[in-house]
Amino acid sequence: MGNIFAIGDIHGCMDKLNTLMDKIDIDFEMDTLVFLGDYIDRGPSSFEVISFLITLKEKYENIIFLKGNHEEMLENYIAGIDRFTYLSNGGRQTIDSYMRRGYISGKELIPEDHIDFFKRLDLFYQTDNYIFVHAGLREKIVLQDQLQDDLLWIRQKFIKSNYDFGKRVIFGHTPLAKPLVQPNKIGIDTGAVYGNKLTCVKLPDVVFYGA
Repeated sequence: MGNIFAIGDIHGCMDKLNTLMDKIDIDFEMDTLVFLGDYIDRGPSSFEVISFLITLKEKYENIIFLKGNHEEMLENYIAGIDRFTYLSNGGRQTIDSYMRRGYISGKELIPEDHIDFFKRLDLFYQTDNYIFVHAGLREKIVLQDQLQDDLLWIRQKFIKSNYDFGKRVIFGHTPLAKPLVQPNKIGIDTGAVYGNKLTCVKLPDVVFYGA
């Protein structure tokens, strides 16, 4: 098995994603690339990010896409649930990015291939040594029994935990000034959409790339 590369929250920052992809020394035939969710919202180019990721998956098999809380909020918005919450948490920028491409607000806002991408997102991914998840885990609960709300939304109870989850947890969701490296977890959301870097970690070496 090759290396694993994990990329944190992109939030519509297409320029940073392009730069980061040029930096990482990934072998797509041997290595695995894991995206930790929150591809959309707040940044200006959510449409472009999703289109890029769809094309990338068409070229290379060993890519895992996880679901983030912002993808969940978009799903709710499309379903007509809690639309104000989505719009007030960066959703307006996502809608604008689709409308600039000629898509009309409402049921026709998101093209079918993008809808299919969102529907196929996983809540977690695990290997022999790692658990990859968007937000984190709750202590003393096996992975398969973790609540979706925790997998997508948990913050401080996980961040402050020293609990041994059985495998090292690689997560995003909570923006940090720099990657968080602890024996039980590695956090790689470094606030790209807030002017900081978009971060990737290469495992098992724990080498970081930023853009």
